[in-house]
Order: sequence, then C-alpha cells, then structure tokens
Amino acid sequence: MDEVFLFRKNQKRYLYRAIDEDGVVVDVLLREHRDTASAEAFFRLAIKRTGVIPDEVVTDHHQPYVKAVATTCPGAQHIRTGLHRARGETTKAIERSHVPMRDRLRNSRGLKRIETGQHFLEGFEAVRHLRRGGSPGAGHLVCGPARHARVREVVAAIHAIGHGLRRWP
Repeated sequence: MDEVFLFRKNQKRYLYRAIDEDGVVVDVLLREHRDTASAEAFFRLAIKRTGVIPDEVVTDHHQPYVKAVATTCPGAQHIRTGLHRARGETTKAIERSHVPMRDRLRNSRGLKRIETGQHFLEGFEAVRHLRRGGSPGAGHLVCGPARHARVREVVAAIHAIGHGLRRWP
C-alpha cells in the first residue's frame, strides 16, 4: 500500500493505492489530505470492496499507516519498509505501478474534482488490468461491490468487445 501525490494547478491531491501479491491493483482512493483519516478510509474501503482482511500489510514509513492498520486490520502484520532493501519486503512493486497512471495524467490537465478523479482512476486501473491480460473476475476493481457501477459496466463491455475482435498478425 502506498500513496502518491498529484497536482492540479497548485492543489495537491493524494492517491492511495494498494496492490496484492500478484501486482493487481486492489483499490484506489483519491483524497485531499494525507492523514490518518484518509489512510483509515482507504483501508475500510478496500476491505469492504474485496471482502478480504489482509494477513500482511506492507507500507512505507508514513506515520499514519501505523494507526490505520491497527484500527482497520487488527490481526494483520504491519511491515514498514522502504523502496531500497537488499532482501525482504519492499515497496518497489507499488512504486513501479504508479508510473503508468502518472504518465497518463502528465499530458492532461489533471484531475479537477475529487469525485470525477475517483471515477477516472478506477476506470483507468480497471482498463489497464484488462490490457495486461487480466479478466473481469480477477481484478478487484473490476469485480468488487459496485461503488461506481457504471465504471464496471463499461469495463465489462470493453472486455466483451475485445473478445469479439480478431488480433492482427
């Protein structure tokens, strides 16, 4: 689990993201603040959407994660680590998974509102999962309980259309 900041003019927004052990994005949450309340909201949302309470949570050394993991996942082992480690758990996988989303936003005007930004980011991650060869049943953003049902309907339609198309040699 990690957060990344995004800019819209002079306003900073924080995107909380989590991936599972296979590198599939579990959930995304765009917030205005980077604090304990935002981290707890992200964990509650991810647990509600997936229906799974994690056994281990790997985060960086951002202090609010300690309390957020303790309150939302009391049985989970919290591993605080960083990007550069010789062995053991690292946050390198989640840090690398930020790159495509940041590349996509770099050429646009950014995310103007939190609500529309949340819709866009959920759809972007779901379509990216499908493009990497995932199925609608495998990605948590694609198959979880409908917070933004329209995004999931569009992704399912894209997947269905994609199966009907022929690949060019």
